Amino acid sequence: MPTAHAPDATAAAAAAADPLAQLNPAQRTAVVQGVGDRATPGAPLLVIAGAGSGKTNTLAHRVAHLIAHGADPGRILLLTFSRRAADEMGRRVRRILTQASAGRPGLAQAELHWSGTFHAIGARLLRDYAGRIGLDPGFTIHDREDAGDLMNLVRHELGLSATKQRFPQKGSCLAIYSAAVNTQAPLAEVLQASFPWCAEWEDALKRLFRAYVEAKQAQQVLDYDDLLLYWAQMVAEPALGEEIGGLFDHVLVDEYQDTNLLQASILLAMKPDGRGLTVVGDDAQSIYAFRGATVRNILDFPAAFEPPAQVVTLEQNYRSTRPILAAANAVIALAAERFTKNLWSERESAQRPRLVSVKDDADQAAFVVDTVLARREEGLRLKQQAVLFRASAHSARLEMELTRRNIPFVKFGGLKFLEAAHVKDVLAVLRWAENPRDRISGFRAIQLLAGVGPKTAGRVLDNVCAAPEGCALLAEQPVPDAARAGWQEFAALVERLAERPQWPADFELACRWYEAQMPRLYDDFAVRVLDVQQLARIAATSPSRQRFLTELTLDPPSATSGEAGMPLLDEDYLILSTMHSAKGQEWNAVSVLNVVDGCIPSDVATRNSAEVEEERRLLYVAMTRAKDSLDLIVPQRFYVTQQMGMGDRHVYAGRTRFIPNRLLGHFEQISWPPPPPELQGSPASRQAAIDLAAKMRDMWR
Repeated sequence: MPTAHAPDATAAAAAAADPLAQLNPAQRTAVVQGVGDRATPGAPLLVIAGAGSGKTNTLAHRVAHLIAHGADPGRILLLTFSRRAADEMGRRVRRILTQASAGRPGLAQAELHWSGTFHAIGARLLRDYAGRIGLDPGFTIHDREDAGDLMNLVRHELGLSATKQRFPQKGSCLAIYSAAVNTQAPLAEVLQASFPWCAEWEDALKRLFRAYVEAKQAQQVLDYDDLLLYWAQMVAEPALGEEIGGLFDHVLVDEYQDTNLLQASILLAMKPDGRGLTVVGDDAQSIYAFRGATVRNILDFPAAFEPPAQVVTLEQNYRSTRPILAAANAVIALAAERFTKNLWSERESAQRPRLVSVKDDADQAAFVVDTVLARREEGLRLKQQAVLFRASAHSARLEMELTRRNIPFVKFGGLKFLEAAHVKDVLAVLRWAENPRDRISGFRAIQLLAGVGPKTAGRVLDNVCAAPEGCALLAEQPVPDAARAGWQEFAALVERLAERPQWPADFELACRWYEAQMPRLYDDFAVRVLDVQQLARIAATSPSRQRFLTELTLDPPSATSGEAGMPLLDEDYLILSTMHSAKGQEWNAVSVLNVVDGCIPSDVATRNSAEVEEERRLLYVAMTRAKDSLDLIVPQRFYVTQQMGMGDRHVYAGRTRFIPNRLLGHFEQISWPPPPPELQGSPASRQAAIDLAAKMRDMWR
C-alpha cells in the first residue's frame, strides 16, 4: 500500500528523469528552441540572458539537450572566454547527461571534444590547417611578455629607440598593435581614439608593425592576437571557411556581448546562414570596449541572417531583491539602444537601494567602513560584502581607512593603491626628504633617476649617513657623468623639501618632478599618473607632511620591489573591486563609490555617445551584483591640487547623470553622518540662543 509520501517521491523521481524540470519557461524555451528529434542544425538563436538569470545553467542544458536528442558531441563547438568557464560548462553538461541517462548508458560518457576559449580553439585549428596556410605546424605562441620583447627588439633594430623625441615604449606599441588588430580599425583611428599622445608616430608605427609581423613570420611564431587574426583570415577564404564550418553541426558561444569584430567575423564565416549557431549574452553587460569588444555584435546579430535569428529573453533574476532590480531596470531603461527586458525576482524586500550623500571622500570611506562593520556584527561576513568603483585609484582613501582600522581586504582590478610601484616611488621621495637616513626609501628614490643604479645609490646613501647632520651636500655626491644634470635637479628638490617644508606645496613639487620621470619608468604611465594625482588630492587634506606619512601606516617599500605581492589574508576579508572585475560576481551587500559625474561616467569616457552608453551599462553591472543591500555613495566635493598648494580648494560633484531626478523614487535617500541630536528635534528645540538674524536686519535700520 503506498505511503502518504508516495506522490512526492513520484514527483521527485519524475523531476530527476527530466533535466528540464527545474528550468523556468523562458529557460526551457531557450534550451529546446529549434532542436528536433535528431538535433539537426536549426535557425540561428540569440539568448538575451539578463544579470543573474541562470545563463550558464541554460547554455549547459542546451548543449546536453542537443546531445540527448542525437547530436554528435564531437561535432559541437562550445566557445567561452575563460578556461575555467569552459571546464565548468563541461562539468555541468556531464552532470545533466548523467541525470538523463536512464536506459541510455552511453549518454553519460559523452564528451565535448571542441570546448574552450576562442584563442585555444583557434590555436588547435591553426595547427590542424598549418600546412594549408603556410604555417609550420610546430609554430610557437608568444605570451604578452615575449611579444613585448620581440616588439622591443624590432623597435631597436629600426632605430626607433634612439629617436630624439619620445617614441612609445614596447608596452604601448604592443597595446596599439593589439587594439588595431582586434577592432579592425585603421591605425590612425585607433591612435586618435585611445592613444592620442602617439598620433605623431603613425607612419613609424606602421613601419614597426610591418617589421614585427615579418619577424614573427621569419621565426614561425604567433602572438596572442594572431590566434584570432589567422583564424579569421583562414575562414575568410570561402573554401576553407566552408570546410572548417562543416566540422561542426552546432556552434554555441557564451558571453557574446564580449566578442570583438574578429570573433564575430569568424562565426559568420563558418556559419554564414547561421544554422546551428547559438549565442548567449546580455547587451546591458557589454563593458569591455577597451579590450576591443563591441556591443554592436550582439545588437546586430538577429539582422545578420535572412530570415532574422530567433530571440529568447531570460528575465527572471535569481540573485537580487525586487527593489534592487527595479532601480537597475530604471537605470538601463534610459539606454539609447538595447534589447527590451525587465528583470524580475520572486525575492521580496522592503529595503530599497540607498543613495548616500556624504561631504567628501574621507566621509565616504568612514561611511563604508562603519556600514561594513555594522553588517558584520549582524552576522554578514566581510567576504559577503564588496565595495565597487570605476577606477582603481578611487579606492585610495578607503584603503587607508581600512588599513588604519585593521580591516583586512583584497583588491581586484589592480594593485592595492599603496602597494603600486609608482605610488611607492613618490612616497619614497617624501620619506627620504623627511629622513635622509631612511636607507630603504633613499635607495628606491635615488634609482628613479636615469643612469643611476643600485651601486651608485648605495654609495650616495653611505656618504649621506656618514656626514654630520645638515652636511650631506647632495649636489656633490658621486654619480655617473651621464646622470649629473638629472642628479643636480633631484638634489635641489630633496634639499628644498627637507629645508622648507610647505605642505602640500612640497608634495606637488615632488609630483611634478616624478611625473616627468614616469614615461621612462613605465609603459603605461598615462594610467599610473592618475594614481599620483589622486594621492596629491588626498595629501591636500592632511595638515602636514609628517602627519600624512604617519597616517599611511604601511610598511616601507622594499628596495627591490616592483609589483605588489599577494596580500596577507585574514580568515575573513572585505572585497574591493573595479566594476569591470566585478562582472560575473555577486555579494549579499554592495557599496558603490563615487556615483558622481566625472567618476561614473568617467571623465575620460565621455568623448562620444558610445562611450557614455558603455559607462551606463557599467553602473548597471555594478548595481546588479548586489543580492540584498545596495548603497550608491555620492560625495559632495572633491579636493583638488593647486599650483601653489595654498588654501583648501575643492570642486562640488553632481550625482551621476545616469540617475536623474525622475528615478529617485527607486532609492532611499540619506545623508551621512546624521545631524547631531540637538538638531534632530522639533523647530522649537532648534531655536537659536542668539537671534543673529535680527542683528543683521538691525544693521540697516
